[in-house]
Amino acid sequence: MNARELSIVTIGAVLLAVSATQGRALGIGADMPATDVKMNNVMGGTVSLADVKGKAGTLVIFTCNHCPYVTGSDEVTRATAERYKDKGVAFIGINANSENTYAEDDFAHMVARMNEHHFPWVYARDKSQKTALAYGALRTPHFYVFNQDRKLVYTGRGLDNPIKSSAAKVDDLDSALKELTAGKPVSRPMTNPIGCNVKWEGKDAHWMPPDACDLV
Repeated sequence: MNARELSIVTIGAVLLAVSATQGRALGIGADMPATDVKMNNVMGGTVSLADVKGKAGTLVIFTCNHCPYVTGSDEVTRATAERYKDKGVAFIGINANSENTYAEDDFAHMVARMNEHHFPWVYARDKSQKTALAYGALRTPHFYVFNQDRKLVYTGRGLDNPIKSSAAKVDDLDSALKELTAGKPVSRPMTNPIGCNVKWEGKDAHWMPPDACDLV
């Protein structure tokens, strides 16, 4: 096989992988998946999504320990969680990143991070990546808002500038939760998540082309 043929095969493999990832993305109106998958909880024991349900809805965040888009916006996410928990929204953060790609994303570092920051959400380890695959999680952070009937009403980014939250001008997550808790339909139900791509087991850390993680 010559260099040109090898290049075509490589590009084809990447396109197939990108297509498969996009095809897994959970659609608006879909039921909450993987509710029975048990994940290690940093507070001890295990937790599943069946255990996390708010009267108004549930926010599932695919997150991690190291990503600058996560660490840059965590305090805004904290404020959002504190603002809406009394309005009946439950929050869970899920770290599905491969620790073989980033050692700092392992469970021990999750426990240490929670002990340091005391985030107001459940923080769970999806080491098998079953939950992330079921959701079609693309980036960290990637937000999924479900209503009281466990139907997806919003997915995508939190802020338009998560890596430098002080410069953010748009907070799509807050808008979605404000409409949800007011009993209104979410007017902008899907945006492109902004962050590092999920670190899949057996894949290079940055194997996905940037636009492969676009939903809209």
